[in-house]
Amino acid sequence: MLVPVIGLEIHLQLKTKTKMFCACSAHEAAAPNANVCPVCTGQPGTLPVPNEQAIRFGIRMGLALNCAIAPHSKFDRKHYFYPDLPKAYQISQYDLPIAEKGFVMVGSHRIGITRAHLEEDAAKNLHGADGKTYVDFNRAGTPLIEMVTDPDFASPEEAKAFLQDLRLMARYLGVSDADMEKGQMRCDANVSLREVDDAGNIVGPKFHPKTEIKNINSFRNVERALQFELKRQAELWAAGSPPSVTTTRGWDDATQGTKEQRVKEAEGDYRYFPEPDIPALELAKIAEEERARMPELPAARRARFVDEYGLKADDAKQICEDPALSEFTEQVFSELGEWTKANGGATEKQKAANLVAGWLLSKLGGLLLERNVDVGSMKIDAENFAEFISLLASNKLSSSAGMTVLTEMLETGADPSDVMEAKRLGNIEDASVIAEIVDRVLGNNPEIVERYRAGKKELIQVLVGQVMKETEGAVDAKIARNMLLVKLES
Repeated sequence: MLVPVIGLEIHLQLKTKTKMFCACSAHEAAAPNANVCPVCTGQPGTLPVPNEQAIRFGIRMGLALNCAIAPHSKFDRKHYFYPDLPKAYQISQYDLPIAEKGFVMVGSHRIGITRAHLEEDAAKNLHGADGKTYVDFNRAGTPLIEMVTDPDFASPEEAKAFLQDLRLMARYLGVSDADMEKGQMRCDANVSLREVDDAGNIVGPKFHPKTEIKNINSFRNVERALQFELKRQAELWAAGSPPSVTTTRGWDDATQGTKEQRVKEAEGDYRYFPEPDIPALELAKIAEEERARMPELPAARRARFVDEYGLKADDAKQICEDPALSEFTEQVFSELGEWTKANGGATEKQKAANLVAGWLLSKLGGLLLERNVDVGSMKIDAENFAEFISLLASNKLSSSAGMTVLTEMLETGADPSDVMEAKRLGNIEDASVIAEIVDRVLGNNPEIVERYRAGKKELIQVLVGQVMKETEGAVDAKIARNMLLVKLES
């Protein structure tokens, strides 16, 4: 039996203001070759100066990956010739990376992290319709952290899930936006097959020649590329000619397949040696400073939202997919704390949790999507949203009226109580007033009442709707239903 052997190499573009070794802007420029200088284009006589923020971001990422941070590190020159590499070498790290020997949990499966090191990015080749290739050096020298996993992934689906978790981790840490479509996170996948017996024991060599798949620019394509390559290699094994050399293949989105590019270089081909223009790095103090600044990571926040606030696991996961949304949710629950204590404790806490999740993800989420607005820039603050939830939970505001109030809050940033008062949307709570309305609805719909009493019990919903229409949603639907049933069955 053949099983997959999959490892990933991920390049993450760090969100610094300037490049790795010079003062050029690391942000996208309006025009090609606008963010360039003699240092990042490798002119003779220039000296690189390491970006301290990039080093701190690299350490922060290493800590999140549960890596050991090296007390001493250095930069090295990695030599290869390609049009997008202006110096004909890349400043990277070889034998003393900033972080190594970590792990990440994907579900219950532990994925080992071999190493994480800092380096500079190459330029960008642009292939023109005229058959010529142009080079934009704006990206040359921007800071990257390269993370290399152990070959621990059991399937393409698990590799995809890991990358999604990694993107979210980078965003929580504030080190990168990690947008694959913009090239801020790029993945190369190493894949091979190995033979095992029915008990799962390895038969023959532990590792066979691997294929490195390059140019994968989305989570879906990572999954598809690995699926394609595993199928291709399985067919070679079945034909009696498994891969015999390590190769590099590119992912072709148009054909949804991989194409051979070249035989993979060995480490010796890169002729690594220590970068003579950059002193060794002493990282112990910086590592302790960054350790003290580490924020709560997504997995820990998801678990805490379930345990502390009573959110359902799926709701907590969806909320924590967006750092801004999870922070807003945290603030909302903080504002709701006193209200839940004053209104019954555990029961009201769970009711509030369900309302927060439902209105935040479904109702507010839909309104934001319609307006192309995000949580971070909307006019509703956490205090007003918490007050809105408390009005719903206290039955002072109905769900139908709630949408009107929420929409007005989103448009103007107004306090929900003020909107309720201005639009007269508060719930009618006086039982005698509700009874009078119910009697009026029954009197105005004698045919429906007669059919209900003849056995068409589903018509109760029509009568509830009439009460809601009469009151413009100002009566709790459950109260209206119960009062109608009492009148109809008496």
